Amino acid sequence: MAGVLSAVVDHDPGVTTALEDDHADSWRDSPGRGHAARFPPLAAIAQVYAHEVAPREARPSRWLLAVVTLAKHCRRSLRWRARKRDSRRPCHFADGKQPMNETRQRQDNPRQSDGAKAAAGPGHPQAERLIRRISELRARAMALEQSHVEHLQGIEPSYQASARNLLHYLALRQIDLRPLQEELSALGLTSLCGCEAQTLRSLDAVLAALHGLAGRPRPRQAPASPLSIDDGTIILDHHSQLLLGSPAGKRSVRIMVTMPSEAAVDYSLVRNLLAAGMDVARINCAHDDEAAWLGMINNLHRAERELGRSAKIYADLAGPKLRTGMIESPGRVLKYRPRRDLRGTVSEPAQVWLTPATAPEPAPPGVGFTLPVEGHLIESALAGDVIAFDDCRGKYRELVVQEVRNASCLALSSQTAYVEEGGQARLLRDGEVMAEGGFGPLPEVVSPIELAVGDRLILTRDGLPGRAAVRDAEGRIIEPARISCSLDAVFEAAKAGELICFDDGKIASRVIANDGREIVVRIGDTGPTTARLRPEKGINLPDTKLRIAALTDKDVHDLAFLVRHVDMLGLSFVRTPEDVRLLQRHLDGLGGGDIGVVLKIENREAFENLPHLLLTALYSPPVGVMVARGDLAVEVGFERLAEVQEEILWLCEAAHVPVIWATQVLEGLAKTGAPTRAEVSDAVMSGRAEAVMLNKGPYIVEAVRFLNGVLERMHAHQRKRRNMLRRLSISEQV
Repeated sequence: MAGVLSAVVDHDPGVTTALEDDHADSWRDSPGRGHAARFPPLAAIAQVYAHEVAPREARPSRWLLAVVTLAKHCRRSLRWRARKRDSRRPCHFADGKQPMNETRQRQDNPRQSDGAKAAAGPGHPQAERLIRRISELRARAMALEQSHVEHLQGIEPSYQASARNLLHYLALRQIDLRPLQEELSALGLTSLCGCEAQTLRSLDAVLAALHGLAGRPRPRQAPASPLSIDDGTIILDHHSQLLLGSPAGKRSVRIMVTMPSEAAVDYSLVRNLLAAGMDVARINCAHDDEAAWLGMINNLHRAERELGRSAKIYADLAGPKLRTGMIESPGRVLKYRPRRDLRGTVSEPAQVWLTPATAPEPAPPGVGFTLPVEGHLIESALAGDVIAFDDCRGKYRELVVQEVRNASCLALSSQTAYVEEGGQARLLRDGEVMAEGGFGPLPEVVSPIELAVGDRLILTRDGLPGRAAVRDAEGRIIEPARISCSLDAVFEAAKAGELICFDDGKIASRVIANDGREIVVRIGDTGPTTARLRPEKGINLPDTKLRIAALTDKDVHDLAFLVRHVDMLGLSFVRTPEDVRLLQRHLDGLGGGDIGVVLKIENREAFENLPHLLLTALYSPPVGVMVARGDLAVEVGFERLAEVQEEILWLCEAAHVPVIWATQVLEGLAKTGAPTRAEVSDAVMSGRAEAVMLNKGPYIVEAVRFLNGVLERMHAHQRKRRNMLRRLSISEQV
């Protein structure tokens, strides 16, 4: 450090101008004291060095920070003295014009003049006032920590510093810091944005700089911060490593991929995902079963051995299902139709696979319609025969047999038909009836419930199939539509005036009445047109306090299998700290206390309780947070989603808890093979989390490769919210 001071100060003889010795008497001897005493900015930095860095020179990160900070101040000082010298002697540019003098510069830029005045001389009133305000913030942070001292004692010892830092950050964010930020920036000091990972140390650093500007000795803060200026980032990286493993390639953000059902039997799919850059395999326990989950896990382990790299396994517990029930079917009907061009001419006939209902055979690839038949209808069929019938509308239709395969046959039709289960048909050959039979079991047809703004809808808890509204001859509603709700707790908690949303927020309504058996709602928003409500669609109640456990009986049953095979579990529908404690108790009872827990923030109550959820989860780390932006957007409002996800990122960084960015990331690319511009921008934003989740789709491998490239490029530019200032090639084009 003494060498750095000597080299920088002796670089310009103008720096050696003697100043008051008062600047050097307020701090103890240090290797740079002799030079720093001759220049106030050096005195301030050397003061920080003497009290903070010198006693701990063994820590290279602190030493490097002191060197960089000192170099910045010295450069500014040398430029200032150079400008002073230049202003005392006339000089001319190459074009013969004189430069503006310092007085004119201050007149042209009064804001710069004010900042220079603010930093000039010891005892400046603005610096003194800011010292008091920052000290009050520090005291506030320590007071909040002391109020939770008993809670902190129960947290895992290696995570206590993280819990303390979270409390310090929460104390700061309890007040509006915007005016303070402006004042700090006007003095050219580091503002408090970016203090999440080491809040107390950031406050101490600002205080030290303010004391230097005010010409006051740097105080010894008590108690000292448990974290250095760079410890927060190091701890967050370590916690991310424990929970999510190491990222592939040249990036710090992990890629999580939802395993489709075919991953249980398709090894090449899992291998390609791992080779493309997948770091975490996600199993959705709301789908498939234990046999399928085990197939996915075995395929992943096989791919790990072949490729020589590992991936973590994450399982999302299904949680309580809050969805619409079934809708009664008007019948079992199959519709087939040919393809037509713009003029309505048939360009490709409909291909229909006719197969025995008692022993059905799979349709050939590319055949879109399967029609089971009963009796002896096709036993004697030959190519060229015709199967004639009247469809649901009473229209005569024909299917021409093109090919016979085993007991089934492939037929073509150039007309659209609606075939009803139980309908009768005849096999014709040269106009003669060869056989007769009926159409076998067909899938149920479910017509969605049409809803318009102002309509009423009745939610029931009886589980009976729903139905559309009953209308009179003139189309007026005489009885509202009905549909069941899968969760009984809704009928015990919903109150008049509260918001209820359906189908990812596409339909919004308000509760009119609730008698415990039925909830009557009035539709308030359906988008630009009427909406269609289908079975098994999600229901959100942002205003309702539901008193239900996040773990269901199915979840508890699944845990016995999952603790033996996965690295972390996602707690769906978490709302309160008791939900976290309940999962921790079950894991401890199954010997899975070391399994990571990911809190899925997907409702308003979970977001509002996030500080308590984080503090509770730190009792049994490792822990992470997933921002489930789909449900969360419905719960808090789409207009607030951007703000809310930022707040989650801030709080988790303060707690040194890794974040998983989820929901519809590159969904268009995964499903269609081409991303939208908005999706690419969202993928870039996801780099501020520690992991990004991709959902399944036909082009999921391509989506992983694309995201891997985006994250690798952005890793060189950005770390969380901080720009890394990598060299820009475009800057050389001037």
